[in-house]
Amino acid sequence: MMELIGVPPALLMGQLLIGLINGSFYAMLSLGVAIIFGMLRIGNFVHGAQYMMGAFGAWYLVNLPDLFPSLGLPSLGYFWALILVPLAVGAIGALMEWIFIRRVYHLEHAYGLLLTVGLAMVIEGLFNVRYGAAGQQYGVPEFFKGGTNLGFMFLPYYRAWVIVVAIAVCFGTWFLIERTKLGAYLRAATENPDLVRAFGINVPRMLMLTYAFGVGLAGFAGVMAAPIYQVGPQMGQNIIIIIFAVVVIGGIGSIFGAIISGLMLGVIEGLTKVFWPEASSTVIFVIMAIVLVFRPAGLFGKETTAHAVTDLSSGRSGSFLENGRIWFFILAAIGVVLPFTVYPIFAMKILCLALFALAYNLVFGYVGLLAFGHAAFYGTSAYVTAHAAAVWGLPPELCLLLGVVAATAIGALFGALAIRRQGLYFAMITLALAQIVYFYVIQAPWTHGEDGIQNVPRGMLFGLIDLRNSMNMYFVTLVVFLAGFAFVYRIINSPFGQTLKSVRENEPRAISLGYSTNQFKLIAFTLSAMLSGVAGGVKAIVFQIASISDVFFMTSADALLMTLIGGVGTLLGPVVGAAIVVTLQNKLAYFGAWVVVMQGAIFVLCVLFLRKGVVGTLQEFLANREARKRVATEAPAKAETKVAQ
Repeated sequence: MMELIGVPPALLMGQLLIGLINGSFYAMLSLGVAIIFGMLRIGNFVHGAQYMMGAFGAWYLVNLPDLFPSLGLPSLGYFWALILVPLAVGAIGALMEWIFIRRVYHLEHAYGLLLTVGLAMVIEGLFNVRYGAAGQQYGVPEFFKGGTNLGFMFLPYYRAWVIVVAIAVCFGTWFLIERTKLGAYLRAATENPDLVRAFGINVPRMLMLTYAFGVGLAGFAGVMAAPIYQVGPQMGQNIIIIIFAVVVIGGIGSIFGAIISGLMLGVIEGLTKVFWPEASSTVIFVIMAIVLVFRPAGLFGKETTAHAVTDLSSGRSGSFLENGRIWFFILAAIGVVLPFTVYPIFAMKILCLALFALAYNLVFGYVGLLAFGHAAFYGTSAYVTAHAAAVWGLPPELCLLLGVVAATAIGALFGALAIRRQGLYFAMITLALAQIVYFYVIQAPWTHGEDGIQNVPRGMLFGLIDLRNSMNMYFVTLVVFLAGFAFVYRIINSPFGQTLKSVRENEPRAISLGYSTNQFKLIAFTLSAMLSGVAGGVKAIVFQIASISDVFFMTSADALLMTLIGGVGTLLGPVVGAAIVVTLQNKLAYFGAWVVVMQGAIFVLCVLFLRKGVVGTLQEFLANREARKRVATEAPAKAETKVAQ
């Protein structure tokens, strides 16, 4: 049969083996994510970094004599690592839960995801500072060297070991949680902690141990992966998005679904490499999109009502800081002066990213949808705009129009697929969908892979304005930014915008009043994608390049970070956040690889201590001061009234 389809048996079976090995790691990592989310309702984005720590832990143990020559420590091999490293990574996870994670249990799911994103940036950044992008070699254990010839393929012993152990660990964990008394206690502690506490069980400790167990599984997978994949700081970052896609396909929170989907998708990925190699990196995300069309809860998930983010918004409609008409002219005045005080390119970067953050805040702050895929819209527009200018030679206004149309179309498609889910579910789905665009950009010939599209001509705007002049380019960028700012202000203060706010605050009530909330959210999401496209297209013309970083998921994280720092759900917040982030990036560039660590630390600090952002905190301070003044003014009047009576 294999000969009939023109595929050599050795090639087919070899790719099936690779797919089954990858699926084993997908299953183990997805299992940990599913446990943590199913039990603790935390989207553990730091799981990839913890997997990487497991691989480095194995490398450390085998290299102890070289790393610490003065201590005379022996080299500890693979089997010691299988025991010690998961315990160590789990202990680090328990410490993280005690210091950071438990502070967001009572908050919306968005906070847990944002916090773990920051922690992942810190951990991966620290390892990158120490070891750079290059990986470390970890050889196959002596006991597992060699293999056996099965006639149709050669089977390495270590690969067989990985598959057997992974399947045993996955189904053993499933049995522990679903079929034992300990598992029943764990489920009860998360569903009704007060009742469990009444039986004398230490619920916080149980939750900490649950998180540590899930993290320990990631560490165990890292040890298993060390002899197969190169041990490096980015190894967790490369796999975590696939893991989220696997969890979404299996059903978020479904432990059995995570195991089956992980193994199945690994095999499908391996087969795709045989018959259509170019699609192998995107097949998992395409399957996820198809599954979502027919089963929004995933293959093994249960339909649940996921609450939208309702407590992230910090804007006050009556506040002076929310008066868009006044701030339009203030920002215009600042913009006119800005290029004479700072380098124009630096100022244009602030304006482009501020517009991008405004677009993101439209859907996150005013609709309550935590999206994680806006880099797809920003980057798509950048590439289409750059290609139209560099290859087709079109004028900049038509190039930008084509880029915005492409971003809007992708936004409408992604929104239609993801809008039926909310909260953490929506974030995972948009992140996974955006990866389809990312992998397409890497492989498509017209995007030039990792080199991107360079030397993009700025051209003549409307045949009149020479954009090659930096000052002309700056003031055009300023006009586009101000138009975007006015557009967002008009949206949020229109009847449509007021409906969006009501959907964010109480969607069931909005539905009871006859509103088609999914339709409103889809329109808002599409408008957000359109504005992101404007920002991406202008960026491509300003900097004369469209690069792979424009569609990378960290660009979405930057939009989220700018919105969070400035103030979610505030009009000025994204602008202030963009100015702060761009300034920090510029000032911290001297520190090189430490920039990612510092950005991650800012993420963590904002989630823990500055949830309302700079503008939101200032609004709260002004509102409290006004309230105190009002009380102080009314108190004497009330006293006089009592005396008169």
